Amino acid sequence: MFEAPESPYLAPFNGKFKWKAAPTGPAGEVPGKKEQKRQLAKLISRIDELQRIFYAHDRHSLLLVFQGMDAAGKDGTIRAILRGVNPAGCQVFSFKQPTPEELDHDFLWRTTCCLPERGRIGIFNRSYYEEVLVVRVHPHYLGSQKLPADLDLETIWADRYASIRQHEEHLARNGTVVLKFWLNVSWEEQRQRFLARLEEKQKNWKFSVGDIRERGFWDEYMMAFETALAETSRPWAPWYAIPADNKAYMRVCVADILVRTLESLDLHYPVVDAKKLAEFEDIRQRLLAE
Repeated sequence: MFEAPESPYLAPFNGKFKWKAAPTGPAGEVPGKKEQKRQLAKLISRIDELQRIFYAHDRHSLLLVFQGMDAAGKDGTIRAILRGVNPAGCQVFSFKQPTPEELDHDFLWRTTCCLPERGRIGIFNRSYYEEVLVVRVHPHYLGSQKLPADLDLETIWADRYASIRQHEEHLARNGTVVLKFWLNVSWEEQRQRFLARLEEKQKNWKFSVGDIRERGFWDEYMMAFETALAETSRPWAPWYAIPADNKAYMRVCVADILVRTLESLDLHYPVVDAKKLAEFEDIRQRLLAE
Protein backbone atom coordinates (compact mmCIF):
# COMPACT_ATOMS: atom_id res chain seq x y z
CA MET A 1 0.00 0.00 0.00
CA PHE A 2 1.14 3.57 -0.70
CA GLU A 3 3.04 5.37 2.06
CA ALA A 4 3.37 9.12 2.41
CA PRO A 5 6.45 11.01 1.18
CA GLU A 6 8.34 12.73 3.97
CA SER A 7 7.83 16.46 4.46
CA PRO A 8 8.36 18.92 7.32
CA TYR A 9 4.62 19.53 7.08
CA LEU A 10 3.52 15.90 7.30
CA ALA A 11 1.09 15.51 10.20
CA PRO A 12 2.19 12.77 12.62
CA PHE A 13 0.43 9.41 12.57
CA ASN A 14 0.40 9.04 16.35
CA GLY A 15 -2.56 11.30 17.07
CA LYS A 16 -0.41 14.10 18.50
CA PHE A 17 -0.92 16.84 15.91
CA LYS A 18 -1.25 20.33 17.45
CA TRP A 19 -2.46 23.24 15.38
CA LYS A 20 -0.60 25.88 17.41
CA ALA A 21 2.69 24.19 16.50
CA ALA A 22 1.87 24.18 12.77
CA PRO A 23 3.49 27.15 10.99
CA THR A 24 1.44 29.42 8.74
CA GLY A 25 4.56 30.76 7.04
CA PRO A 26 7.84 29.26 5.78
CA ALA A 27 10.43 28.28 8.33
CA GLY A 28 13.54 30.31 7.57
CA GLU A 29 14.38 32.11 4.36
CA VAL A 30 12.83 31.08 1.06
CA PRO A 31 13.68 32.06 -2.53
CA GLY A 32 12.12 35.19 -3.98
CA LYS A 33 8.84 35.09 -5.84
CA LYS A 34 10.54 34.91 -9.24
CA GLU A 35 12.58 31.85 -8.22
CA GLN A 36 9.54 30.22 -6.66
CA LYS A 37 7.63 30.70 -9.91
CA ARG A 38 10.51 29.03 -11.74
CA GLN A 39 10.45 26.12 -9.30
CA LEU A 40 6.70 25.78 -9.66
CA ALA A 41 6.92 25.81 -13.47
CA LYS A 42 9.48 23.00 -13.32
CA LEU A 43 7.27 20.98 -10.97
CA ILE A 44 4.19 21.55 -13.15
CA SER A 45 6.10 20.28 -16.18
CA ARG A 46 7.06 17.15 -14.23
CA ILE A 47 3.45 16.66 -13.04
CA ASP A 48 2.29 16.82 -16.65
CA GLU A 49 4.84 14.18 -17.66
CA LEU A 50 3.98 11.90 -14.76
CA GLN A 51 0.24 12.31 -15.28
CA ARG A 52 0.55 10.99 -18.83
CA ILE A 53 2.28 7.85 -17.56
CA PHE A 54 -0.17 7.59 -14.64
CA TYR A 55 -3.10 7.63 -17.08
CA ALA A 56 -1.54 4.98 -19.33
CA HIS A 57 -0.38 2.81 -16.40
CA ASP A 58 -4.03 2.63 -15.27
CA ARG A 59 -3.39 0.83 -11.97
CA HIS A 60 -3.94 3.66 -9.49
CA SER A 61 -6.19 6.64 -8.99
CA LEU A 62 -5.09 9.74 -7.12
CA LEU A 63 -7.33 11.72 -4.77
CA LEU A 64 -6.19 15.16 -3.59
CA VAL A 65 -8.23 16.61 -0.73
CA PHE A 66 -7.95 20.34 0.03
CA GLN A 67 -9.30 21.83 3.24
CA GLY A 68 -8.74 25.20 4.86
CA MET A 69 -10.40 28.31 6.18
CA ASP A 70 -11.98 30.78 3.77
CA ALA A 71 -9.32 32.61 1.69
CA ALA A 72 -6.67 29.99 2.51
CA GLY A 73 -5.99 29.59 -1.22
CA LYS A 74 -7.64 26.29 -2.12
CA ASP A 75 -8.96 27.37 -5.55
CA GLY A 76 -5.78 29.17 -6.53
CA THR A 77 -3.54 26.28 -5.50
CA ILE A 78 -5.61 23.73 -7.41
CA ARG A 79 -5.55 25.96 -10.49
CA ALA A 80 -1.82 26.67 -10.20
CA ILE A 81 -0.46 23.15 -9.72
CA LEU A 82 -2.72 21.41 -12.25
CA ARG A 83 -2.67 23.96 -15.06
CA GLY A 84 -0.40 21.74 -17.15
CA VAL A 85 -2.36 18.52 -16.70
CA ASN A 86 -4.43 17.04 -19.53
CA PRO A 87 -8.08 17.79 -18.60
CA ALA A 88 -9.02 14.28 -19.78
CA GLY A 89 -7.09 12.84 -16.84
CA CYS A 90 -8.21 15.22 -14.11
CA GLN A 91 -11.48 16.17 -12.42
CA VAL A 92 -12.31 18.74 -9.72
CA PHE A 93 -15.30 18.68 -7.39
CA SER A 94 -16.35 21.31 -4.84
CA PHE A 95 -18.66 20.42 -1.98
CA LYS A 96 -20.92 23.06 -0.48
CA GLN A 97 -24.02 22.76 1.68
CA PRO A 98 -25.56 19.28 1.21
CA THR A 99 -28.58 19.01 -1.07
CA PRO A 100 -31.82 17.26 -0.01
CA GLU A 101 -30.77 14.23 -2.07
CA GLU A 102 -27.37 14.11 -0.36
CA LEU A 103 -28.99 14.36 3.08
CA ASP A 104 -30.96 11.21 2.25
CA HIS A 105 -27.66 9.29 2.29
CA ASP A 106 -24.80 8.77 4.73
CA PHE A 107 -22.23 11.56 4.95
CA LEU A 108 -19.69 9.76 2.73
CA TRP A 109 -22.10 9.14 -0.14
CA ARG A 110 -21.84 12.38 -2.08
CA THR A 111 -18.05 12.30 -2.24
CA THR A 112 -17.92 8.56 -2.94
CA CYS A 113 -19.92 9.22 -6.11
CA CYS A 114 -17.12 11.53 -7.26
CA LEU A 115 -14.08 9.36 -6.61
CA PRO A 116 -11.58 9.24 -9.51
CA GLU A 117 -11.32 6.22 -11.79
CA ARG A 118 -8.03 4.38 -12.24
CA GLY A 119 -5.61 6.49 -14.22
CA ARG A 120 -7.24 9.77 -13.21
CA ILE A 121 -6.53 12.49 -10.68
CA GLY A 122 -9.50 13.60 -8.60
CA ILE A 123 -9.48 16.82 -6.59
CA PHE A 124 -11.88 17.57 -3.75
CA ASN A 125 -12.16 21.28 -2.91
CA ARG A 126 -13.56 20.64 0.57
CA SER A 127 -14.77 17.11 1.17
CA TYR A 128 -16.33 14.64 3.58
CA TYR A 129 -14.14 16.31 6.21
CA GLU A 130 -16.69 19.13 6.35
CA GLU A 131 -18.74 16.69 8.46
CA VAL A 132 -16.15 16.83 11.24
CA LEU A 133 -15.19 20.47 10.69
CA VAL A 134 -18.07 22.86 9.97
CA VAL A 135 -20.66 20.44 11.38
CA ARG A 136 -18.60 19.97 14.52
CA VAL A 137 -18.28 23.74 14.95
CA HIS A 138 -22.03 24.08 14.28
CA PRO A 139 -23.54 20.85 15.66
CA HIS A 140 -27.09 22.11 15.12
CA TYR A 141 -26.55 21.17 11.45
CA LEU A 142 -26.98 17.57 12.57
CA GLY A 143 -30.67 18.33 12.98
CA SER A 144 -31.18 18.43 9.20
CA GLN A 145 -29.26 15.21 8.51
CA LYS A 146 -32.12 12.78 9.20
CA LEU A 147 -30.00 10.73 11.57
CA PRO A 148 -31.44 7.86 13.62
CA ALA A 149 -33.28 9.01 16.74
CA ASP A 150 -31.12 6.83 19.00
CA LEU A 151 -27.84 8.27 17.68
CA ASP A 152 -25.38 8.97 20.50
CA LEU A 153 -24.32 12.60 20.18
CA GLU A 154 -21.50 11.94 22.65
CA THR A 155 -19.78 9.50 20.27
CA ILE A 156 -20.80 10.78 16.82
CA TRP A 157 -17.47 12.51 16.13
CA ALA A 158 -15.37 9.50 17.13
CA ASP A 159 -17.68 7.37 14.98
CA ARG A 160 -17.21 9.68 11.99
CA TYR A 161 -13.43 9.69 12.36
CA ALA A 162 -13.55 5.89 12.43
CA SER A 163 -15.71 5.83 9.28
CA ILE A 164 -13.30 8.19 7.50
CA ARG A 165 -10.26 6.11 8.48
CA GLN A 166 -11.94 2.91 7.29
CA HIS A 167 -13.08 4.59 4.06
CA GLU A 168 -9.60 5.88 3.24
CA GLU A 169 -7.92 2.59 4.12
CA HIS A 170 -10.36 0.77 1.84
CA LEU A 171 -9.50 3.20 -0.98
CA ALA A 172 -5.77 2.73 -0.39
CA ARG A 173 -6.06 -1.08 -0.41
CA ASN A 174 -7.76 -0.84 -3.79
CA GLY A 175 -5.26 1.42 -5.50
CA THR A 176 -6.41 4.96 -4.69
CA VAL A 177 -3.60 7.18 -3.44
CA VAL A 178 -5.03 9.72 -1.00
CA LEU A 179 -3.19 12.97 -0.23
CA LYS A 180 -4.81 15.53 2.07
CA PHE A 181 -3.72 19.16 2.37
CA TRP A 182 -4.74 21.53 5.13
CA LEU A 183 -3.84 24.99 3.84
CA ASN A 184 -3.00 26.64 7.15
CA VAL A 185 -3.60 30.38 6.85
CA SER A 186 -3.16 32.74 9.80
CA TRP A 187 -5.83 34.96 11.35
CA GLU A 188 -4.03 38.10 10.18
CA GLU A 189 -3.41 36.88 6.62
CA GLN A 190 -7.07 35.93 6.27
CA ARG A 191 -7.99 39.46 7.38
CA GLN A 192 -5.74 40.97 4.72
CA ARG A 193 -7.18 38.72 2.01
CA PHE A 194 -10.75 39.61 3.03
CA LEU A 195 -9.85 43.30 2.84
CA ALA A 196 -8.40 42.76 -0.65
CA ARG A 197 -11.66 41.10 -1.73
CA LEU A 198 -13.61 44.11 -0.46
CA GLU A 199 -11.29 46.79 -1.85
CA GLU A 200 -10.54 45.33 -5.30
CA LYS A 201 -13.64 45.28 -7.49
CA GLN A 202 -12.50 42.27 -9.49
CA LYS A 203 -12.35 40.32 -6.22
CA ASN A 204 -15.72 41.42 -4.80
CA TRP A 205 -17.43 38.31 -6.11
CA LYS A 206 -15.23 36.15 -3.90
CA PHE A 207 -16.48 37.74 -0.70
CA SER A 208 -19.37 36.42 1.34
CA VAL A 209 -20.83 37.88 4.53
CA GLY A 210 -20.86 34.30 5.80
CA ASP A 211 -17.05 34.29 5.66
CA ILE A 212 -16.97 36.94 8.39
CA ARG A 213 -19.47 35.00 10.48
CA GLU A 214 -17.31 31.89 10.32
CA ARG A 215 -14.19 33.94 11.19
CA GLY A 216 -15.83 34.49 14.57
CA PHE A 217 -15.42 30.76 15.26
CA TRP A 218 -11.70 30.72 14.47
CA ASP A 219 -10.52 28.90 17.60
CA GLU A 220 -13.31 26.34 17.30
CA TYR A 221 -12.28 25.63 13.70
CA MET A 222 -8.63 25.32 14.67
CA MET A 223 -9.51 22.75 17.32
CA ALA A 224 -11.69 20.89 14.79
CA PHE A 225 -8.79 20.81 12.31
CA GLU A 226 -6.40 19.67 15.03
CA THR A 227 -8.60 16.76 16.01
CA ALA A 228 -9.40 15.78 12.41
CA LEU A 229 -5.72 15.68 11.44
CA ALA A 230 -4.73 13.84 14.60
CA GLU A 231 -7.46 11.24 14.17
CA THR A 232 -7.14 10.60 10.43
CA SER A 233 -3.54 11.16 9.28
CA ARG A 234 -2.18 7.74 8.34
CA PRO A 235 0.73 6.56 6.14
CA TRP A 236 -1.71 5.50 3.41
CA ALA A 237 -3.82 8.68 3.67
CA PRO A 238 -1.56 11.41 5.08
CA TRP A 239 -2.40 14.96 6.04
CA TYR A 240 0.02 17.76 5.21
CA ALA A 241 -0.39 21.01 7.18
CA ILE A 242 0.91 23.40 4.52
CA PRO A 243 1.83 26.98 5.52
CA ALA A 244 -0.55 29.16 3.50
CA ASP A 245 0.41 32.75 4.24
CA ASN A 246 2.92 32.79 1.36
CA LYS A 247 0.91 31.61 -1.66
CA ALA A 248 3.91 30.97 -3.92
CA TYR A 249 5.65 28.89 -1.25
CA MET A 250 2.44 26.98 -0.49
CA ARG A 251 1.99 26.00 -4.13
CA VAL A 252 5.59 24.83 -4.49
CA CYS A 253 5.18 22.68 -1.36
CA VAL A 254 2.00 21.03 -2.63
CA ALA A 255 3.40 20.49 -6.13
CA ASP A 256 6.62 18.98 -4.73
CA ILE A 257 4.66 16.48 -2.60
CA LEU A 258 2.55 15.57 -5.62
CA VAL A 259 5.62 14.97 -7.80
CA ARG A 260 7.35 12.84 -5.19
CA THR A 261 4.18 10.83 -4.64
CA LEU A 262 3.76 10.05 -8.34
CA GLU A 263 7.46 9.20 -8.68
CA SER A 264 7.14 6.71 -5.81
CA LEU A 265 4.50 4.62 -7.62
CA ASP A 266 6.84 2.89 -10.11
CA LEU A 267 4.74 4.08 -13.03
CA HIS A 268 5.45 2.93 -16.57
CA TYR A 269 3.79 2.80 -19.94
CA PRO A 270 2.17 -0.57 -20.72
CA VAL A 271 4.55 -3.02 -22.40
CA VAL A 272 3.33 -4.55 -25.65
CA ASP A 273 3.95 -8.30 -25.93
CA ALA A 274 5.82 -9.99 -28.78
CA LYS A 275 2.67 -11.14 -30.58
CA LYS A 276 1.28 -7.61 -30.68
CA LEU A 277 4.62 -6.20 -31.78
CA ALA A 278 4.63 -8.65 -34.73
CA GLU A 279 1.10 -7.51 -35.65
CA PHE A 280 2.19 -3.88 -35.43
CA GLU A 281 5.18 -4.52 -37.69
CA ASP A 282 2.93 -6.19 -40.26
CA ILE A 283 0.56 -3.20 -40.18
CA ARG A 284 3.48 -0.78 -40.42
CA GLN A 285 4.80 -2.52 -43.53
CA ARG A 286 1.36 -2.44 -45.16
CA LEU A 287 1.02 1.28 -44.41
CA LEU A 288 4.49 1.96 -45.87
CA ALA A 289 3.52 0.07 -49.02
CA GLU A 290 0.36 2.13 -49.68
